[in-house]
This record gives sequence, C-alpha cells and structure tokens, in this order.
Amino acid sequence: MRELTRAEEEIMQVLWKLEKAFVKKIIEELPEPKPAYNTVSTIVRILEQKGFVGHEAFGKSHRYHPLVSKESYTKSFMSGFVSKYFSGSYQQMVSFFTKEQNLSLAELEQLLDELKSSQP
Repeated sequence: MRELTRAEEEIMQVLWKLEKAFVKKIIEELPEPKPAYNTVSTIVRILEQKGFVGHEAFGKSHRYHPLVSKESYTKSFMSGFVSKYFSGSYQQMVSFFTKEQNLSLAELEQLLDELKSSQP
C-alpha cells in the first residue's frame, strides 16, 4: 500500500471520521486556515486515483467515502515505518520511544499487551 502525503492523510482522517462526505463538508472539518475548495477537490481526486477513496455521483456533485480502512492503512504504515527506521524491529521501536517519551511502567505494559494481542 502506498504511503500518503501529509495533505492526503489529513483528508483521509476526515473521511475516516465522517465515513461519507462532500468536499464542502471535508473542508468544514479541516483546521484553520481552511484550504481552497479546488485544493481539497484535487487531493480527493488524487486519493481516488490511488485507490484510497471512492465516490457516489449525485448529478454534478460527488460524495466521497474511504475504500481503505484506517486500521488497514495504519498497519501498513507502521510496518513500513518500523522497517525503515528500526530495521524491522518492534523491540527497537518500543525501546526508542520508551527512552524518548519517558513512558511510565503502566504505559509500557499497556503497549506490550497491545503488541502481543495484535500478533498472529
């Protein structure tokens, strides 16, 4: 699965939250300063070309919806992230964030439990 740009990911976050939306509604959900309508429309069409977004036509208007779930994208992104920055080692990643973020023992235990439960 291809990695999203920052702008594409921001649009996808809105679509994952709303599930279905017209460009106008997507813009309403974005933080200030609001991007131009044409900018958001272009990004949504790029996401559609990449296979992340589909649409339903209502005359000249389109209502967009995600074709890729947030969970699926997150799993793919994290796998690539760990591979790229931590030589594929989740242990190195957890060690890094433990040192950098001063995780408490409870937070570390919760993280380890989540990692164990997500493995096949």
